Amino acid sequence: MTSDVLITTQGALGRIRLNRPRAIHALTRAMCEAMSDALLEWRDDPAIQAVLIDHAEGRGFCAGGDVVALARSGAGDGSEAAAFFHAEYRLNHLLFTYPKPTIALMDGITMGGGVGIALPCQVRIATENTRLAMPETGIGLFPDVGGGWYLSRLESRVGQFMALTGARLDGAECRYLGLATHYVPQSALPDLVERLAAAPARAAGAAGNFAGVPPTARIEQNMADIARLFAPDTLEEVIAGLEAEDSDWARSELATLRSKSPLSCKVSLRLLKEGAGRASFEDEMRAEYVLACRVVHTHDFVEGVRALLIDKDNKPDWKPAVPEAVLDETVDQLFAELPPEEAWTPFPEIA
Repeated sequence: MTSDVLITTQGALGRIRLNRPRAIHALTRAMCEAMSDALLEWRDDPAIQAVLIDHAEGRGFCAGGDVVALARSGAGDGSEAAAFFHAEYRLNHLLFTYPKPTIALMDGITMGGGVGIALPCQVRIATENTRLAMPETGIGLFPDVGGGWYLSRLESRVGQFMALTGARLDGAECRYLGLATHYVPQSALPDLVERLAAAPARAAGAAGNFAGVPPTARIEQNMADIARLFAPDTLEEVIAGLEAEDSDWARSELATLRSKSPLSCKVSLRLLKEGAGRASFEDEMRAEYVLACRVVHTHDFVEGVRALLIDKDNKPDWKPAVPEAVLDETVDQLFAELPPEEAWTPFPEIA
């Protein structure tokens, strides 16, 4: 057990509270394993009827994984990074297949690994403070933790837009796109938790009772442009379309896109294209594990983490620096299957 995750029960409600506030609750391997242990224990426990995941304090639900530690591992043999991804993806898959109601309170920053533990939940609460994003292309990674599954299934190419640009969505936008099932004012969350504890088996109904009407989603006015300009499956075509568009929005998104790792953007587009056709979430996790184990060794990941999170100069030196220089063979090598003995596997209990 780790103090970075608080595991308790409140009546018939199992509670998982992320408790690493100085890191905005960024996930470690120990945290993932502690959450999985609790979920597996409660899975067949008739005394637990539902599970609530939130954070204990601080300004965000979960900022992602501990990518600095992953980059340090990737600069070496990568074994610790592989172990983290294996544990994290098992947790993601366990939540995706969980037989009891699960509820995530996505209050505040919800990014990367935080998205990975929120989106599998049946009830997903956004608030006026929610800021949800998959910003991985900015650090040389890709939208993992099921991003290839979830983002590829969003309407009007919004998933591709999110994956490439790392766009931050507020609570109203999350509700509009279906990433959140309910929009609840932050001030109502304590009462909602009490209601959930009183009747955990009726989680969706409880959330509905406290739900408010969200503001107009800002992204709604850009949906047609996103559908059109992010329709191509090649990065070069997306960039060309934005370059040809005479609007402030297109110029802003183009500038954002040009700041991202070209290799990561190409990997992300291919992941979403393949993810749209995958038959199961287990297959998605297996494919993303292959990518994750390889991408942590790339120059762009180690450099992206250095530039944005360690030195914080915000000047990553991407190699290659332009999309045209990223070879198809390079991307193919990242997607190549691992030997069977190294492949990701779900928990035996739910395989």
